[in-house]
Amino acid sequence: MAFWDKIKGLITPKKEEDDKPDLIKLGDELSSADLDFKFAKLFTHSGGIFNYCGDETEALQTLHKIIKAEDIKSFFCWDNELKSFLDVVNASYTDVLTQKNDAAFITCECLIAYDGKIMLSSNNILNYNSAHLPQKIIVIANVSQIVSNLNEAMAIVKRRRGPLKNLTSISGSQSKLDDPNAVDNKLFLLLLED
Repeated sequence: MAFWDKIKGLITPKKEEDDKPDLIKLGDELSSADLDFKFAKLFTHSGGIFNYCGDETEALQTLHKIIKAEDIKSFFCWDNELKSFLDVVNASYTDVLTQKNDAAFITCECLIAYDGKIMLSSNNILNYNSAHLPQKIIVIANVSQIVSNLNEAMAIVKRRRGPLKNLTSISGSQSKLDDPNAVDNKLFLLLLED
């Protein structure tokens, strides 16, 4: 009987291993990597679109390319500094989230290297639930915002601003952890040098 099982195993194609290791396995493999590299790998592994920008000029150019490529017509953006970015690239935006917004342009609290997620709070998305944000989200952050894990992120947030409301995290479209029913979400990160 074992002989036939061996022959059957040779003829029958085996299930292919998933080309992409799961997030936990990849995180373990990257445990000794630099935080910025680990975050970038895990963020892109989960479907996020990572853009490193050496300065604000490069960030503006990248933002303009994303707007054109994604055919973005209107942003949700309430941060005054980010509004100036959108003014430079002549993009339309609203201070409040509306159904006509096809993208959000926001900041974040921290970038978590442990799982490649982006931590948001009411400082970034006001009182809106992250599930209600548009399907395209562009986050701008600095390299110094990368932390190793959620505990470190929470400690930094508490020290910097005290207790925050509406604390959540988001990841790219391949991750079903945030919203298992989400489809066609695109999460862009413009990571700036400090």
